[in-house]
Amino acid sequence: MNSDFAMKLKVTSASGYRDEELVVRIVAEGSNGTFCLCPRHQELATVLVPGLVEFTTAAGDISYLAIDEGVLIKANRDVSICTRHAVRGDDLNSLQRIVDEQFAELDVREQAARAAVARLEADFARRFLTLQERGHV
Repeated sequence: MNSDFAMKLKVTSASGYRDEELVVRIVAEGSNGTFCLCPRHQELATVLVPGLVEFTTAAGDISYLAIDEGVLIKANRDVSICTRHAVRGDDLNSLQRIVDEQFAELDVREQAARAAVARLEADFARRFLTLQERGHV
């Protein structure tokens, strides 16, 4: 398909995912509901809810992007999606498997981080009590 009738989709995530693709259609869900973007549509900025972003590439292939939430900005023919986590897939079954694996890994890291914070809080409380006992507080 002619790139004159395409948008440049850039996806960036805090988890390190980066992608850039020429697309002719994007379907996503914002805080106000599901919407579709085409190259000649008006400029837009919206908050995306957790879910799937479907897009049709300039070659006519349909791909999906699973996001946990994010922001979409369309300026002229440039569309940017910024999110914390993103996973791309060409079919929904493999995408579901990848998302499940990544969330399981994220759960393990989140539990470790919460345990570390709990240890820090306990250490802070213990030191504060020691200072109180000595009359420094």
